[in-house]
Amino acid sequence: MGVMSGPYVIRGSVSLPEAELMWRFSRSSGPGGQHVNTSDSQVELRFDLAATESLPEVWKERALQRLDNRLVGGVLSVRASEHRSQWRNRETALVRLASLLAEATAPPPRPRRKTRIPRGINERRLREKKQRGETKRGRSSRDW
Repeated sequence: MGVMSGPYVIRGSVSLPEAELMWRFSRSSGPGGQHVNTSDSQVELRFDLAATESLPEVWKERALQRLDNRLVGGVLSVRASEHRSQWRNRETALVRLASLLAEATAPPPRPRRKTRIPRGINERRLREKKQRGETKRGRSSRDW
């Protein structure tokens, strides 16, 4: 087994601190045949979002608000059991947690600025609509 690939960066210089991650391993119901019955390959990764000091306060507020329906007592939990190896499931869980937090802490999109449609463009659109209507009306000749 190798070493986990370093601290997982959420965005910029902010990363998930190893000390605040709580791991739990259990038998996976996923792929693996006989091997799966003997090894604890399912991974549950928990991160106490409410108590963490590693996120900037603004990000923390934002994440708590956006992930409200996923939190249990302020703790965010992620499961992974797709792979046979526990190590790969750990990697998957870490990536999932990091991307969840990155999405939840992202700044809100800029509000849309209303713009006016230039009069010429609007007039041209109406002219083309009228033309199309004329074309279609010309197709249905009722004199048979």
